[in-house]
Amino acid sequence: MTRFLRVALIAAVNGSFGCTGVKTYLDKELPPPLPDPLMQRASSKKPSDKFPGPVQPASAENLPALPATVPTVVDEFVRLAVTQNPRLARATIAIDAAQGHQIQAGLYPNPDLAITWDEIGDRTGNGILYAPKITQTIVTGKKLQLSQLVATRAVDQATLELIAERYAVVGLVRAGFYETLALQQRIEILAELSKLAEDAAKSGSTLFENKRIARLDLIQLEVERERFRAERDAAGKELPAAYRRLAAATGNNSLSVDTVAGSLDGLPVYDLEQVRAAVFATHPELRSAKVAVDRAQAAVRRAEVEPIPNVSVYAAFIRQYENKSYDGAAGVSMPIPVWNWNQGNIRTAKAELGMAVQNVGKVENELALRVATMFQTYAAARERAERFRREILPRAEETYKLSLEAFKGGQFEYLRVIAAQRAIAEARLELNKSLSEAWKSAAELSGMLLEEAWPGPVGPPKPPLEEKK
Repeated sequence: MTRFLRVALIAAVNGSFGCTGVKTYLDKELPPPLPDPLMQRASSKKPSDKFPGPVQPASAENLPALPATVPTVVDEFVRLAVTQNPRLARATIAIDAAQGHQIQAGLYPNPDLAITWDEIGDRTGNGILYAPKITQTIVTGKKLQLSQLVATRAVDQATLELIAERYAVVGLVRAGFYETLALQQRIEILAELSKLAEDAAKSGSTLFENKRIARLDLIQLEVERERFRAERDAAGKELPAAYRRLAAATGNNSLSVDTVAGSLDGLPVYDLEQVRAAVFATHPELRSAKVAVDRAQAAVRRAEVEPIPNVSVYAAFIRQYENKSYDGAAGVSMPIPVWNWNQGNIRTAKAELGMAVQNVGKVENELALRVATMFQTYAAARERAERFRREILPRAEETYKLSLEAFKGGQFEYLRVIAAQRAIAEARLELNKSLSEAWKSAAELSGMLLEEAWPGPVGPPKPPLEEKK
């Protein structure tokens, strides 16, 4: 791979993002440079082309600088992950290893130097001295160029692997963040519901003392109170582990996360067909599979030229002690490809080419399956969340308010108030659950789409729930 290609492919740290890609000397398009703090040694040259599809290009300025304190918002966790996660460091080192193989594949074989003494002990003289004798192998059939071409494709694949790892980590961190944020809000909801149930139980106790409700009704109120307390305490036990999972996702498992800050409003909007088209156009796994086809084609050509004999030439200075003369020698040798035409390796290379071609379709199908699964969860959870937010929760709140007023006026039994209270609890918890699932799936989709600026611009703020009737 040329220096320009190597620099352009990994020039991510300085914000060179948003191009259609760069071309190797074989005119094969490779992924766009990505903002990645792991590769400070790369150039910051900016191509001018815009990134195709619905992927939102962004420079490193879209994310805040890495904070000195423990991060709390999603972009800070992402920034920490792309600078410290060992998965990305490992993928970067793999690029260096592939580049080393690329360099080595194009190096010419070293000459052989020999000093020999023939006819030692000959009675007619002191022998013949060849000093020095230099032999050089001349590589034919463009074997070195083809070997380096195969290695260049390996560098391309290693670079694509780094891009894939980067956005897999980013998607994992985002999903973990919103899962933790939803858990925090769930605990807050359960705390409010526990307070509500506590107040209801106190009111029920007063009513029971005044003989306005039966003992059975009071017991039901107390059961509701204990149920909410149990769920609140159980969710609280989950939170430390959620913080640890989020820290581990960033690559720094010793990070002491004690809270996250954000909102579950403003879900990004995705369209299935647009997402699918964008993933097929840009996803590193598919592009790597296509590069693998080029690599296999180069490997076939390399195997086919292997039978072309390399030529070895030598030259030597000769000192003959018998007749006391100084002479020279030169020669040429080469193997004769009579039995071995590299038939087996050529057959293997062609079979591997066939597998690489089939693997493109396999990767496409796998990506389509992953996108469809993620989108299915995202779309269903988003629809449930919107329905609970706009329809169910406001009506449940109104029902509870009317039931409570009617009970105080002596029109309803307290069991109706309990049922209305339970409906509010279930609606709020289901809304929280749906938002958690929707954000988690949206975060995974953002990784598939290689999205840097995420969730991106949101619409105008929504009115508070109590205003929706």
